[in-house]
Amino acid sequence: MSLMPGRPGRTAALLVPAVAAAHIGPAATWLPGVRLLLCPRLAGVGPPRHIALTFDDGPDPASTPRFLDTLDELGVRATFFVLGEHVVRHPALVRETARRGHELAVHGWTHDRPWRPAPARDAEQVARTVRALRDVCGHRPLWYRPPYGILTSGRWLAARRAGLRPVLWSAWGKDWTAEATPASVRARVAADLRGGGTVLLHDSDRLAAPGCWRATLGALPGLIRDCREAGLTLGPLREHGPPPQGYRHGPTPCP
Repeated sequence: MSLMPGRPGRTAALLVPAVAAAHIGPAATWLPGVRLLLCPRLAGVGPPRHIALTFDDGPDPASTPRFLDTLDELGVRATFFVLGEHVVRHPALVRETARRGHELAVHGWTHDRPWRPAPARDAEQVARTVRALRDVCGHRPLWYRPPYGILTSGRWLAARRAGLRPVLWSAWGKDWTAEATPASVRARVAADLRGGGTVLLHDSDRLAAPGCWRATLGALPGLIRDCREAGLTLGPLREHGPPPQGYRHGPTPCP
């Protein structure tokens, strides 16, 4: 009697890693070099004299209003990637964010890690967040940024089905750590930021070190001043436009 596995066993042994690779493969775009080179739209590359300012993880009544006030004082509008579970808990804050001229976008229903394939769950959670924003604000969002910036195939398909465009970032402040300071956030953004870039910051500490949002808030005046002194304008993603000509757009998994 042969001890070698039969064809069904061999097929199953090959299928499992193939499914896993298909699920997590697009997440390689988390690497800045990969997405900037192959997927500039996913990196949020836009016109060379404009910077898209974005915030993740809100709305948070303990901190988001302070960002809204500071952005008003600085005369800047931004895109806020919100979590659906927080939208339904704080609808008045979501409406106030929109009333002040900011753009609202989808960050998912919860801030979970997508290690196991769950396309049906991904589709339901993204669509649920879209519905929540539509019900609260009266209009549909345009953008999707997955939690942790991990864009799996299931999340990419979920965004497409919901009519959203996935976008990550080209510069970030690493503002979620206990060690973050206004100076470190400003310096970290400046290290990677170029004209046409998209900045990732956070307006909440619910998923980060307690109080770290204060470093982000403190960095905003200097960061915005740096951009303006360089001749750059800042605004939400809806004003960012398509990437400049000359960038190469990669094949799937680049949205």
